[in-house]
Amino acid sequence: MLSIGEFSKICGVSTKTLRYYAEIGLLHPDEINPENGYRYYSIGQLTRMLFINRLKSYYFSLEEIKAMLELEDDQSEEKLYSALNRKRKELQTHLKAFEYTLKQMSMDILKLEKDIPVMSYLDHIEVQLVTTEPMKILFIRQMMSSDDYALGYGEYFSRLYERIATEKLTLLGTPMTIYHSPEYNPAGNDTEFAIPIKETVEGTREWPGGLCAKSSITGPYSELTSVYAKLREWVENEGYELMKSPYEIYLTAPSPADAEDMVTEVYFPVRIKQHT
Repeated sequence: MLSIGEFSKICGVSTKTLRYYAEIGLLHPDEINPENGYRYYSIGQLTRMLFINRLKSYYFSLEEIKAMLELEDDQSEEKLYSALNRKRKELQTHLKAFEYTLKQMSMDILKLEKDIPVMSYLDHIEVQLVTTEPMKILFIRQMMSSDDYALGYGEYFSRLYERIATEKLTLLGTPMTIYHSPEYNPAGNDTEFAIPIKETVEGTREWPGGLCAKSSITGPYSELTSVYAKLREWVENEGYELMKSPYEIYLTAPSPADAEDMVTEVYFPVRIKQHT
């Protein structure tokens, strides 16, 4: 048997952490002396502790690790394999995001070295005044928190595409998202996922055409706020006012792996400002 101090030293984990792991049911001491409360761990528990450390190094949460330890106890190698694969994909996505951030940062450093303002890229975002045609859209409208968006795009568009395939509906365009909330709220935003189709069925509605300020961007969705800012500035400067909810049309399928190549159009429905 190893005292909590010896166990702590061998595994590189503080005694405070070991006590917390026992408290949440992650790793209990093999024995607790009833007289003095001293905690002891068996030699066999070293492997379990090292496995916990390994999973922590893979950025699993303690809750996830606890579930995986239960899988290991059940000798469910297949489920363990799946969990590791999911985490690997998650880390690859984060890595792509970090790589993109580093690339952007390097570009900003180069700009500063040449005395070019960091935000000068806004001057290169083009805005057009266009007239859009009305269309029929198959839609799902949901309150979406900021944490839901990544999952929501996949889930709700998949449901719409599935229905189009099942009911043999005629696809007339690429997916779009309409943002109805008057302000951004991390807790929930009124969001409509839609796909243009030909037929009138349950769950469709008319989306009116009209005058729009339009811009597009090639790159990850995190860059869209710059387009929104540019569009809003253009609308104000050119003497227009917003009429309806802004919307986005995705010309390429959302793919974190190819985020730099994603093409998104942003539309602000407008009219000439009414003077009173």
